[in-house]
Amino acid sequence: MKTSDYIVAFLIKQGIHDIFGYPGGMITHFMDSLDQYSAEISAHANYHEQASAMAACGWAEITGLPGVAYATSGPGATNLITGIACAYFESLPGIFITGQVNTYEQKGALGVRQKGFQETDIVSMAKPVTKAAYRVQTAAELPEVLEGAYRMAMSGRKGPVLLDIPMDVSRGEIPAVPKKVEVRQECSGKRVQESTRQIMAELRRAKRPVILAGHGISVSGCRDLFRGLVDAVGVPVVTSMIAVDLLPGKSPYSFGMIGAYGLRWANYLLNHSDCIVALGSRMDCRQTGVNKALFAPDAKILRVDIDSGELENRIHDKEAGYPLPLEALLPELLRQASETSWDFSEWLQCCNRVRHQLEAVGNKEPGNLLAEKLGQILPENITVTTDVGQNQVWIAQSMGIKERQRVLFSGGHGAMGYSLPAAIGAALATKRPVVCVCGDGGFQMNLQELQFVVRENLPVKIVLMNNRALGMIHHFQEMYFAGNYMQTDASKGFTVPDFTAIAKAYGLRSFHADSFDKLADVFADMEPAFIECSLPQSTYVFPKLGLNKPIHEQEPALPKGLLQELDRICGF
Repeated sequence: MKTSDYIVAFLIKQGIHDIFGYPGGMITHFMDSLDQYSAEISAHANYHEQASAMAACGWAEITGLPGVAYATSGPGATNLITGIACAYFESLPGIFITGQVNTYEQKGALGVRQKGFQETDIVSMAKPVTKAAYRVQTAAELPEVLEGAYRMAMSGRKGPVLLDIPMDVSRGEIPAVPKKVEVRQECSGKRVQESTRQIMAELRRAKRPVILAGHGISVSGCRDLFRGLVDAVGVPVVTSMIAVDLLPGKSPYSFGMIGAYGLRWANYLLNHSDCIVALGSRMDCRQTGVNKALFAPDAKILRVDIDSGELENRIHDKEAGYPLPLEALLPELLRQASETSWDFSEWLQCCNRVRHQLEAVGNKEPGNLLAEKLGQILPENITVTTDVGQNQVWIAQSMGIKERQRVLFSGGHGAMGYSLPAAIGAALATKRPVVCVCGDGGFQMNLQELQFVVRENLPVKIVLMNNRALGMIHHFQEMYFAGNYMQTDASKGFTVPDFTAIAKAYGLRSFHADSFDKLADVFADMEPAFIECSLPQSTYVFPKLGLNKPIHEQEPALPKGLLQELDRICGF
């Protein structure tokens, strides 16, 4: 087979039927091969390579398969890196393919900066944000490299792999036929049994246990197993921001997200627990606070993470780490939990009283109210994507999760411009409507992908929260820089266009809404739409963590004596 045909046929064998990219000279053989197999795989042209990589992330998060994106050499390849980094930090499997100049045009050991036109060492650039990055130098080595890339993307802690393929290699010949690659998470049954025994023993001793659920549960394909475990044990659950969709809000065990911008009651309960079972959550400083000595000082922390490196970041001395895949551990945890009688009803009653008391203090901003209204109108099985900034936090805090909803974030990398291309990937994966929530800053970073949405008539509903400012930084500047809004609003160099006019120019149905009550049909139908919502220029995210404070002492400060009253209610 021609090398580029082999790559396409290999992807099809693995069940990958959507691929994203942008045309370029060094990737033309691959593009031509995609067309030869167009009955079995859809090649989707984005309008920026960064968006291709981010669309692959959204597709991977929904399907569990590697998202695939391609680009040409030089600037095409470098433009992929932001999206590749998103996949790396969110543990999303991906295969990213870059074209490279012919092997005989490469500079090799020469002291020149560049020999071939658009020659760039993308492999060295990508290595820090990939599980591996290879340059394929001969057609003969490609089958083994490609199979290895797939296994690496899908095994252990999942993540992206980059393959850089010179043009003369792409047009070469391979005397082989692609095959389906099997990937198994290797894990000792004895280690799973012993770890389960220890975790169950700690839970039985606990009086105030909390499960901290992380994104690793979704990445490992264990959402239903996790819900089964929660129902079996009856333990309060808090989540990281990017795992807010693991339990529906109506679950009696769901207490929302923790962290710097977490819900007050979730942070309070976590910090006053005596046993934290952390499943697939890396417990970074946004969750624990910078001063880790103040985090859950009375709790034994049991941390399950497939990446042993994450367990090196210890929180405190009363901590046990279990470097295990959740898909191996959760079935055994569920089995043993189901055979045990549990009663944490008194602790749950305390948790609900704390939530009731702290809900009453409010601090809801206009953005929170908008997110709440949006959540009320959305269908049960819809997917939501967000950008980074205030819109992201408002959705995580206030939207309210229904039974089968998914919410996709750029978490660790925090890339503005993520929401729209991720929504494109998710819409192609689900074949259902996707709501793309953006701020006016992030939206402009990949606004060109509106043409993709219109061209392929995707059921993507863009909800733009427009405060005509870079709200998160605007808030920082108000707090710490005496209101010097350098480059975050119109007074100091940040302006926004007429977004509705732009949406109409792309051919999108456009609405301006302060409420979503009359738009229920728009969110449910299979046509694209653009909805702009105006907010005050000075918008805020509260509560927020104060410097060197424990995570439950967020700003603005609670009414005097309330924390002491909560301690009394819970008997602390």
